[in-house]
Amino acid sequence: MERLHWVQHRCRQLLAGDPGRGWYSTADGLPSKSFLDTHSSPQRVGGKRRTVFARHGPRQQEYEAVSYKNNKIRTSKYSLLSFLPKNLFEQLHRFANIYFIFLAALNFVPVVEAFQPEIALIPIILVLSVTAIKDIWEDFRRFKLDSLINRLHSHVYSSKQKAYIQRCWKDVHVGDFVRLSSNEIIPADMLLLYSSDPRGVCYIETSNLDGETNLKQRQVVSDLPLQGADLTLDNFKSRIECENPNNDLNKFRGYMEHPSGVRVGLHNSNLLLRSCTIRNTETVVGIVVYAGHETKAMMNNSGPRYKRSQLEKRLNTDILWCVLLLVVMCLTAAVGHGLWLQNLKDPIFQVDGQTSPALAGFYVFWTMIIVLQVLIPISLYVSIEIVKLGQIYFIHNDLALYNEQLDSRIQCRALNITEDLGRIQYLFSDKTGTLTENKMVFRRCSIYGVEYPHEENARRLEVYETEKNEAAGHSVTLKSGCSRKSLSCRSLSCNRSSVSLHTLTNENDTPTLQTHYYGAREVVPDPELVKKLNWLCSPVLSLRDGSSGTPSSLELTYITDFFLALAMCNSVVVSSPSQPRHVVPEARTPLKSLEEIKLMFQRFSFSPFSTFSPPQIRGSPHSFTSRLFTRGKNGSFTLPATPESAVESPEKQQETSNLPDGRDPSRDMDSDDELLYEAESPDEAALVHAAQAYHCTLRGRSAENLLVDLPGIGSLAVQLLHILPFDANRKRMSVVIRHPLTGQVVVYTKGADSVIMDLTEMPKEQTQKHLDSYARDGLRTLCIAKKVLEEEEYEVEELLLESAQRLETDLTLLGTTGILDRLQEEVPETIEALQRAGIKVWVLTGDKKETAINIAYACKLLRPNDQLLTASCGSKVSCGEVGATEAAEAGNHESSSSDSGTGFVLVTDGHTLDWALQEELKSDFVELSCRCKAVICCRSTPLQKSQVVQLVRDQLGVMTLAVGDGANDVSMIQVADVGIGISGQEGMQAVMSSDFAISRFKHLSKLLLVHGRWCYSRLANMILYFIYKNVMYVNLLFWYQFFCGFSGSVMTNSWVLIFFNLLFTSVPPIIYGILDRDTPADSLMELPELYQDTQSSKVYVPSMFWITVLDAFYQSLVCFFVPYFAFAGSDVGDLTLGSPINASALLIVLLHQVIESHTLTWIHMLVLVFSAGFYFGFVIFFSLICVTCSPPTNPLGVETLQMSQPHFYIVCALTTVTALLPRLLFRVLHNTFHSSAALKSTQTDKVNSEKYHRRMQRWNRKHPSAKRVPVCVDNPDLEPNAASVVS
Repeated sequence: MERLHWVQHRCRQLLAGDPGRGWYSTADGLPSKSFLDTHSSPQRVGGKRRTVFARHGPRQQEYEAVSYKNNKIRTSKYSLLSFLPKNLFEQLHRFANIYFIFLAALNFVPVVEAFQPEIALIPIILVLSVTAIKDIWEDFRRFKLDSLINRLHSHVYSSKQKAYIQRCWKDVHVGDFVRLSSNEIIPADMLLLYSSDPRGVCYIETSNLDGETNLKQRQVVSDLPLQGADLTLDNFKSRIECENPNNDLNKFRGYMEHPSGVRVGLHNSNLLLRSCTIRNTETVVGIVVYAGHETKAMMNNSGPRYKRSQLEKRLNTDILWCVLLLVVMCLTAAVGHGLWLQNLKDPIFQVDGQTSPALAGFYVFWTMIIVLQVLIPISLYVSIEIVKLGQIYFIHNDLALYNEQLDSRIQCRALNITEDLGRIQYLFSDKTGTLTENKMVFRRCSIYGVEYPHEENARRLEVYETEKNEAAGHSVTLKSGCSRKSLSCRSLSCNRSSVSLHTLTNENDTPTLQTHYYGAREVVPDPELVKKLNWLCSPVLSLRDGSSGTPSSLELTYITDFFLALAMCNSVVVSSPSQPRHVVPEARTPLKSLEEIKLMFQRFSFSPFSTFSPPQIRGSPHSFTSRLFTRGKNGSFTLPATPESAVESPEKQQETSNLPDGRDPSRDMDSDDELLYEAESPDEAALVHAAQAYHCTLRGRSAENLLVDLPGIGSLAVQLLHILPFDANRKRMSVVIRHPLTGQVVVYTKGADSVIMDLTEMPKEQTQKHLDSYARDGLRTLCIAKKVLEEEEYEVEELLLESAQRLETDLTLLGTTGILDRLQEEVPETIEALQRAGIKVWVLTGDKKETAINIAYACKLLRPNDQLLTASCGSKVSCGEVGATEAAEAGNHESSSSDSGTGFVLVTDGHTLDWALQEELKSDFVELSCRCKAVICCRSTPLQKSQVVQLVRDQLGVMTLAVGDGANDVSMIQVADVGIGISGQEGMQAVMSSDFAISRFKHLSKLLLVHGRWCYSRLANMILYFIYKNVMYVNLLFWYQFFCGFSGSVMTNSWVLIFFNLLFTSVPPIIYGILDRDTPADSLMELPELYQDTQSSKVYVPSMFWITVLDAFYQSLVCFFVPYFAFAGSDVGDLTLGSPINASALLIVLLHQVIESHTLTWIHMLVLVFSAGFYFGFVIFFSLICVTCSPPTNPLGVETLQMSQPHFYIVCALTTVTALLPRLLFRVLHNTFHSSAALKSTQTDKVNSEKYHRRMQRWNRKHPSAKRVPVCVDNPDLEPNAASVVS
């Protein structure tokens, strides 16, 4: 039924005289697809669609009956009225905050009151306030950005003024008509109604949306009643029915119903998305269908990701132990108070005799909960957030993670899992664009079963690698050869750059470093292939059947079709600095006479005129050639003289005679170099430039024609009949054209060898050998094929809308290409370092097995002495048998492999993974992979990648990291504990879904081995320190209960009790958590094995928690009983006893951190001195002015009297030394007998810090307008006492 509807629609078009629109399909799919969807079953969307009318016009009343959201965006969470309740509600999601609010409320109950009720409110109010200030600061930054975007201007049609007027984005509404010019940003999702392009085409750049800088084509809605200048917006009466707002960037369905009742299908190629940029189009007009938060861009804006780290989960367990310890201490006090009351005879002081001992003990239990509340570290959670922000700041400003060429820093998108970077055990990596450059270079090819090695191409690649390594130390910037007026000028396959990569020069131009970029566009032709192609240019020599080295006519046909396919089977947009877009011109003067063309066709063994259909040969020869050919350059081929060709052969002399004006071919190529190709993938750009190297040049593109240069002929206008775009299921792309030489309808197809070889009639064995050879060399392979259709056959298929599979069968294999995707710099060294750190590296790729294995060898994942275990199974039974056999083999040799340094590497394919991931075989697959040092999964789909990551994570309970650069890696990145996206050549989908984003794979080593270890060890040590100081101070209060009848009394005033952990000792741990370095960066990079300490959680194991608690108990005993015995027998009061106890506790806590710190800078010392000074200044001020601040006690003059006596200082010194001596002795012995890499490399670190200072100074001089990067201990190779800002 769908086909019948479509045929009826097409017949109406043909009868209406509109057959010339062609059958061109954009990359979004066949244009008839959306038409069928909306015509065959329009009711199926029901309530899942929206109706759009023009805001101003004849249907304004209908418009007002429907409500739409405006275009104002708001990413901030709060408003002035909602901030307080909403923020408080969010903070109450934390159990600790609820707990302390409960304690503050409990202190208002008279029978359990421990001290003044208002004092109990101070801790929770302070913590909530600090968090609220942090939240409102972050929200204010979002508010400012929202305001900036909402105030952008665009031109909107006004029905009152009958003209386009300037309005802010926030004032744009659904149904408005918006006019945009080239290089303007689209303010909302709009349907394209008009384009200044005569073909109704508009080009957009989606880099703001998905990072892809290649241009995408959009088409004006077809069959509008009025077109172009006749389109009057006041009389726009059409109704738009489309799907409800959603976040699918690649899908849009709907239809436009005109007043006549005719419905026209709408699809994704008609939609202009918000945040995209208009390119190469002078003017466009569209009607807004989605605005504001309903646009696809905003619905895809998820913002930073929040995850819960493993360390925080472990912290919650320790907090529960602290709660249990608190309950035990309070129960002890309650029981003790009950027994004390029960045994009390003739008290000399007032005691409530009306309350039973049991009830009094119950009251004391809750009183002690209030008194000992600081055992639960309320400020710890806020401190952890502040520390993580500091760590992220220093990671972001690390120059070692800065890409100078792209001006790109690391992005930390997940703010809560920095410490998880220090515990990675399994790393899952994509191959293309992650381990490799994803900048493709044409390396070699095979045509008609003949291999052309392009040896000169290989030699130039080696020279390029050498030059690149030599220039690696130079500071380079990109210099553009493009016109400043051409804002869309781009370099071929380098999608991340907005300039042409011709020269890399120093920033100040003198002296200039001419570093040649060997990219996709620079291909050295193979001499043998050039010689064969020159027979096409020769008017004298005749073709024979391949004898005496002369190519046969069939072989030459294969070669010509091969390069035609490379030039035309793509969606490349052609431009140049002087012309934004190259289109196919109208009829022009033919380049050759009809007789010359006939002669060439005879040599080609073609009968061209017999193959043209009658409409095409109608008219004079001049009119025919005018339609077929356009003016262009003659193509000819010569190569520089080589030692083998010093003596010219007749063929060589003939080549020289073919040069029309004695020009050097390189000069021809210079003019070709001005062409800029906007390709959808680096592979496509590499193939187009390979064809250009052989003078088969794509010069222009329109919806129905291509302009192509052919050697010996010149420029040809090729009729483009249809495009079958690439998709992941078919794994191929096809174009249907009318052959420029024969007039036949030809299908050119390129795609993966695993697919094309099955679709060819008689695949050549020699070509298959070449494919295998290319794969072993690590080249990416593509097969090129063709199919000639009869006129009647094409018309039938066209009318019936046959699927792509029908057209792409019984193909003739033309040849294959081998494209080199070079490794990124330092990939082998990075993988080696990660493996030494105990991280298992898996490669999950969609490439074929031979290519993946070769890349694994190149990046040292697979070494020559390693043994390969290949799993390739066709059924579940065989998969289980193979898995058991190989697991046994790996187990038998596991011990010997570890001794000899060799290991097993498992290689499996997608079919085998299907079986291995099933429930029955999961455990066998995991067991086998555990025995291997690495695993390579080939031909794996995006779903399989995520399933593998999830399987390893869940079955083994390990920390996993996934890294990738493309949209096919998104699911894998999201499933892993830590997801890292690489901003490469495949857009920004991976980056947008990641927790961290880097620009090069080599940055992983510094990120994990240095920053990952530092972040984990800092946070772990800070948490232990917080627990230590809280337990230590709480125990002082607990020991005092044994001397006050467990009544809940304290020997200090309540203000000092509350502020001790909240203010006096809270800042030093934060500085410790941000700046401490247990090992210098150089040592961690040189000794990756040190990473295993944090990887296995040796820093924060359960035993460390209990050792910390026991140490706190010991220090509290010393801190309490030394002053107690010092004042024994005297008549001092409780506040006098508490004064040296508090002072000693402060000194012990601060000096304990000094002992535990691995790094001491002036910042550390300043904070420590400030904390001590703040305490003593507060208590002195308190004792001078406070009379009734802490009832029932009176602290007036207590502290001033104590500090004026030498006895106070002697007691504090003795207490502090006695408490810290065991800890100090332990550290001395540990560092003596177990000297760490930090101590061994101290001198090296100091020397390298000078180099780092000089590098920072150079960077700041180069970026005078940028914010200065601080020189701090988190930056590499920095001397500990040099935490300052370089100016």
